[in-house]
Amino acid sequence: MAYDPRRVNTGSTTPQTPPPPPPPPTDMNSGQAPSSSTDWKLKFCTVCASNNNRSMEAHLRLSSAPTGFPVISFGTGSLVRLPGPSITQPNVYSFNTTSYNQMYEELQSKDERLYRNNGILNMLDRNRNLKWGPERFQDWVPGVPRLDHLSKGDKGALGTEGGVVDVIITCEERCWDAVVDDLMNKGAALNRPVHVFNVDIKDNHEEALVGGKAILDLANRLNDAATAQRALHGNNGWENGAGAARKSFDEQVPEILAEWQELNPSLPALWTLAWL
Repeated sequence: MAYDPRRVNTGSTTPQTPPPPPPPPTDMNSGQAPSSSTDWKLKFCTVCASNNNRSMEAHLRLSSAPTGFPVISFGTGSLVRLPGPSITQPNVYSFNTTSYNQMYEELQSKDERLYRNNGILNMLDRNRNLKWGPERFQDWVPGVPRLDHLSKGDKGALGTEGGVVDVIITCEERCWDAVVDDLMNKGAALNRPVHVFNVDIKDNHEEALVGGKAILDLANRLNDAATAQRALHGNNGWENGAGAARKSFDEQVPEILAEWQELNPSLPALWTLAWL
């Protein structure tokens, strides 16, 4: 696992005496007071090119799991591009300002039969029941509150109000490159570690379904490991990468990914540790 000298002297900004297992009923990582230690979850971010197909299927899987995860999602493209009547005539929209519902109604009025048969309307119908509209990763400022997403009813928004995540999962290598580069350009203002994975998924509806299920499995494995380490060592210093629980979890991540990859050989994966 890569060594980062910034992790040597980092510590919790709110020192507290680590309690013995089981963990205390409050969780400084979420900023809330859950009813039990089992309420704590890793926070996830899913990313594809247009924040419409692959990242949204993963967003659905994570947010609607039996014990749903806090999740946000983004695209990395310059514009949202959806298939049109021909390969040279895509439907193009702006991130952050066009809702999924607007896209749905526009394409339905243009050619309902075409966009129903190619699955675009079904996809947009799913999306508009998950969140308001596509967001661009490069426009995201980590740490900025996301209370408006909670008020809009975005699925998975509960727990992401603080604007931070623990894990980012992209669905294409070029998106992974864009995310890692953008995080470096943002300068790690929060000095908060984040694990960045890529699960390579072909951009079609069938492969998105398969990839979404696999991403949920990876999320469960990561969350189980993190929860176990927090129960064993306490959560002191978790947010900024310090403390025994965080160190032990970080060291387990490559092994968790390797075990997951053996079960999903058709979904090539990448991983790195980055900073928010």
